[in-house]
Amino acid sequence: MRFVAIGDSFTEGVGDELPDGRVRGWADIAAQGWANAAGEPIEYANLAIRGKLAWPIVEQQLEPALALRPTHLSFNAGGNDMLRPKADIEHIADSFTRVLRRCDEQGVTMIVLSGANPSGQLPMGKMIQARGDELSAAVLRRFEDRPDVLRALNWPDAELSTPPYWSEDRLHMNSNGHHRVAARVLHALGFEPPAQWWAAHEHGPVGPAGLQYYREFVGPWIKRRVTRTSSGDGRAAKYPTWVERTPQ
Repeated sequence: MRFVAIGDSFTEGVGDELPDGRVRGWADIAAQGWANAAGEPIEYANLAIRGKLAWPIVEQQLEPALALRPTHLSFNAGGNDMLRPKADIEHIADSFTRVLRRCDEQGVTMIVLSGANPSGQLPMGKMIQARGDELSAAVLRRFEDRPDVLRALNWPDAELSTPPYWSEDRLHMNSNGHHRVAARVLHALGFEPPAQWWAAHEHGPVGPAGLQYYREFVGPWIKRRVTRTSSGDGRAAKYPTWVERTPQ
């Protein structure tokens, strides 16, 4: 099996930082879990880069991913788009249609993911909830007649939306959250994930509140919007070519 993941910070693994500073994330965890469950090596690549909007992900990552000749390709996008004032939900959802069409043309099994729902703990939470609900419905309409598309739908997961699964910035999942998403992906692939992946075991440090939260996290985000820069500017994919994950 050859599994390639494309997307933004959700798929890159931001929030699940290892002691050496590298990010891991659900795709890394799922690739290893897949090898363990299947009892055979899995070839794995991850082209996701934080901060990317849906259509730039498609335009910049999809064809390089398909050029690797994968058997499975995962796609999630739209989290960054939803935070923009003039988000066009149907246009965002159209990016999923494009990925599916190209996967069909190349004979690749698509794994579609919805992101986890951070709205309960964020400023403008009601707006984010409404847009996320709308995007989830729009994406699902595009796959309603395609039972062959594997689904790992995280947006409706109420447990995943609670604080133990989130990092200090309240926007990216911590290790608990990434393990829960990886469990859902393995389940979609037809494997039984380790039971402990579904639950929050280690609670990360409580992040700042009030004005301190706005200074540390909201302020830099606003600055990037004003200057039209991205947290992913200058970053390269962490696994642009195949790495092997062997059973452990």
